[in-house]
Amino acid sequence: MKAVILAGGKGKRLEPYSTVIPKPLMPVGDMPIMEIIVSKLVRCGFKEIYVACGHLAGLIKSYFNDGTKWGAKIEYSVEDRELGTVGPLKLLRDKLDESFLVINGDTLTDLDFSKIYRFHLVQGSPLTIGIIKRSVNVDFGVVTFDGEKLKDYAEKPVIDYYVSMGVYVFNPYILRRIEANRKYDLPDLVDDLLKDKLEISVYRHDGFWLDLGRKEDFAVANEEFEKRRKEILQEE
Repeated sequence: MKAVILAGGKGKRLEPYSTVIPKPLMPVGDMPIMEIIVSKLVRCGFKEIYVACGHLAGLIKSYFNDGTKWGAKIEYSVEDRELGTVGPLKLLRDKLDESFLVINGDTLTDLDFSKIYRFHLVQGSPLTIGIIKRSVNVDFGVVTFDGEKLKDYAEKPVIDYYVSMGVYVFNPYILRRIEANRKYDLPDLVDDLLKDKLEISVYRHDGFWLDLGRKEDFAVANEEFEKRRKEILQEE
């Protein structure tokens, strides 16, 4: 099975650290976040890994080399301009000839990647998005109304909603829809697929997930990684 790690972002919310260290090499516990992802991918059966990188790509390539240390075959695609979250996949179109998993290079989760992959194959959709429930505490009284008349009043409600985990499975024919050398993000792809009335599958995960986009996320990540190391890395 094949996987792509998206590791090209500049990590602006992590500056000044990300000006000298690419976000995927930021440490969680005793290893970089991307090493956690690579180790986990291999344990889930994804031995052929492609890394789409740009910002400080040389450091990422120097750390992981060809992936032999992790029992994987790692190849790199380096973008010379910002291509978004989906655009970089076009550079790998000759390599991705079967359904493939895509994961953001700053995602910490105990999701079993092989399960979402198998789910995708069964569903037969062009795209599957991994999702997880999040709750938001609203610190105000929330009102709903019709015209000038109140319909409901909820004091400081908790609102549940589902968010994308930054883990996807693509059918390879989607790559034909991506224009070369154009910035193209996942919301653009979703909009285009829905406009064409193509079904997109969602895979609900009930476990642990954390997006490491801000400095404060890493303090939480280090604490959670120590508690959940076996589940996250899927160690026996």
